[in-house]
Amino acid sequence: MISTLSPPDMALAATGDVPEEDRTVVLPGQCTTVHAQDIGVRLVLAADFDGDIVIDASGVESIGHATLQLLVAAHADAIANGHSFTIAAPSPAFVERVTACRLADAIGLDNQKEIHS
Repeated sequence: MISTLSPPDMALAATGDVPEEDRTVVLPGQCTTVHAQDIGVRLVLAADFDGDIVIDASGVESIGHATLQLLVAAHADAIANGHSFTIAAPSPAFVERVTACRLADAIGLDNQKEIHS
């Protein structure tokens, strides 16, 4: 499931009054190319609301290259604009795929291991 904000929630988020967990981008279990466009929209909305991005990757069972590309781009954009980009509770499958693709640095996963350990 991917988090969604209804129009009233979007208005609240724009003012910063939405709790952080409601602004978290929740990745689906299967992050395929089919889901990439929706995930991309969620990432843009998250960045537009307050700039800081939190990704809940706890339920990820598999993740494709299209979604990985979006995460790399979102991470780079957030860092370039002085915002945080956090992968919250990444699943073992998420960590394995990101590591196998050598993208841990590109999405800040290695930095977070140091912070959270």
